[in-house]
Amino acid sequence: MAATFFGEVVKAPCRAGTEDEEEDEGRTETPEDREVRRKLARKREVRILRRQTKTSLEVSLLEKYPCSKFIIAVGNNAVAFLSSFVMNSGVWEEVGSAKLWNEWCRTTDTEHLSPAEAFCVFYHLKSNPSVLLCQCSCYVAEDQQYQWLEKVFGSCPKKNMQVTILTCRHVTDYKTSESTSSLHSPFLKALKTQHFKEPPCCSLLEQPNIVHDLPAAVLSYCQVWRIPAILYLCYTDVMKLDLITVEAFKPVLSSRSLKGLVKNIPQSMEQLRKLVTTNEIQSNIYT
Repeated sequence: MAATFFGEVVKAPCRAGTEDEEEDEGRTETPEDREVRRKLARKREVRILRRQTKTSLEVSLLEKYPCSKFIIAVGNNAVAFLSSFVMNSGVWEEVGSAKLWNEWCRTTDTEHLSPAEAFCVFYHLKSNPSVLLCQCSCYVAEDQQYQWLEKVFGSCPKKNMQVTILTCRHVTDYKTSESTSSLHSPFLKALKTQHFKEPPCCSLLEQPNIVHDLPAAVLSYCQVWRIPAILYLCYTDVMKLDLITVEAFKPVLSSRSLKGLVKNIPQSMEQLRKLVTTNEIQSNIYT
């Protein structure tokens, strides 16, 4: 932009945009370019694999295993919470896993998993198969989220289920008029769809805060399909596996989705401490 001596603002001539456009128009895609793009698209495809055969499901996961409760943990701390408090209190059977590849994630085999590995595994409760659980410690890229939703929920999901999502964000992402130094982290906030009618276990997330990544995609999907869903978001200053951050999810144990799934909280706490200790040992390059 430039200003004349009369104070009028006028646009200065610029060929930068037109030169770029001419260069793009002059570039043609070669067969080799198309082949590279096809290979990359295949590599980034999200696949839901069967538990034993490790072959892809022909239908969505929830068509194969319909449920009334679907609990999704995204990130190390949320995964550790479900592992210690929920999966430790019953017999859960693996029904499938998501295999995906992107710049931040290489999912590994689901046998003999350690807390430090990236994975996305689905389980159902053997005593009540209508309860489905997802442990997702891997990053699902933006271009893979729709694939994940379609492979898990399907193109026309049933509305007679309730979805609960657990995840964490760094406390610096929390927008408030107060100073972030005055916030006592970790703390829990909730965001729910219009059709979720139960009272949340904590205060609701205030505007202009937003949610991100796979949890946001799942919540938006549930809102569009009128599925009752709630996201519990833990704001913390420690993003690695952390005992205090995991414990911040404990109010969710009183929710309808998780109530009755946890049998022994002292035993679960002991399991959590072991999990955190194991992760610290594996993360220490000097041991």
